[in-house]
Amino acid sequence: MNIQILKSEVANRQSSITITGSKSESNRLLLLQALYPELSIENLSNSDDSVLMQKALRSDAPTVDIHHAGTAMRFLTAYFASRENREVLLTGSSRMKERPIGILVDALRTLGAEISYQENEGFPPLKIVGKNIDNSQVTLKANVSSQYISALLLIASQLGHGLELTLDGKITSVPYIKMTLSLLEEIGVNTSFEGQVIKVLPLKEKPLVSSLTVESDWSSASYFYSITALSEEGTELTLSAYKKNSLQGDSVLVDVYKAFGVETTFDKHSITLKKSNVLNSEAIMNLDLANAPDIAQTIAVTAFGLGLECYMVGLHTLKIKETDRLVALKIELEKLGANVNITENSLHLSKSDKINQGVAIDTYKDHRMAMAFAPLGLKTNININDADVVSKSYPDFWKDLKAIGFQLK
Repeated sequence: MNIQILKSEVANRQSSITITGSKSESNRLLLLQALYPELSIENLSNSDDSVLMQKALRSDAPTVDIHHAGTAMRFLTAYFASRENREVLLTGSSRMKERPIGILVDALRTLGAEISYQENEGFPPLKIVGKNIDNSQVTLKANVSSQYISALLLIASQLGHGLELTLDGKITSVPYIKMTLSLLEEIGVNTSFEGQVIKVLPLKEKPLVSSLTVESDWSSASYFYSITALSEEGTELTLSAYKKNSLQGDSVLVDVYKAFGVETTFDKHSITLKKSNVLNSEAIMNLDLANAPDIAQTIAVTAFGLGLECYMVGLHTLKIKETDRLVALKIELEKLGANVNITENSLHLSKSDKINQGVAIDTYKDHRMAMAFAPLGLKTNININDADVVSKSYPDFWKDLKAIGFQLK
């Protein structure tokens, strides 16, 4: 499905949107629920990734296909490896077979897991023979995807002696690691994170709580921050359900978007975004997004739409996402008239004073490419190819944009 966005505006200056639960929190809690079936989950994400995660955890089939769901691939590798007497072939899409998983597999093997590669060394699909894992100490490179780390932490409370995980090097995406540890603590697991060492003790009793509520997804909120930033002064959007002390790293949006003229007000269970400040057109955005790389695409597009210069670092994990997001951003922004330079770890967007009309944005089977570019419909006519890819994380995205005034064909 391709969507054409005709140059639009936010029709109601005080619109409200309800956003589904965080995919990151949902997938962590789904794995914990599989380990502790007495847990119930409220406000679960309706994303493709979470649906696939649920289906995989409930399956007793010999082959589990998680398609494009990278989080599910990492979490399920650890989960199935720790399920004694469970044999499974864990596979995914052609892109998933290009996404490295060797670091996690090596760590699990060190702990005693039995995992073998079925095609290319270091990549899915994986043949996993579940075992009772008794080893408890392992070292992992810290500058890789935090999902490898979280995968180990999530199963740790059911390992015979828990887990002592030493992280080697600069740690990436710390908020996601802390999210995992906070959820473990919430159900009664004792953890510690001191320096480069994380410890998780076994949980001998039942979980402390029977029900957990997932906060709405801050990554999904990023697109409405972008919409607010690109709108007229005075525009307000209210999003629910959010909390001030969020576990999600992408909640840094509150501070980042102040530079784009967006103020955030917290209510009991919602946030209101308001376009208020006059921008300094000479300002340069300098950001280190090592702890929140998923909002880089949105920020780059916002800066381009406002004609601002932007320099972002800490983006090395974007190269192993659904697509190489740095390359994809450069290609698509330059179609629109931008000047973009990228390295393995950074993106530099030069100041620009024009936006090409009627450009068709390719999405590379990446949900965040589609949603990050959509707010430019406030500035120009734009086409989004394969727009239904948004279902991976935010199935109601186009419906919600239409509800606030976007003209879609």
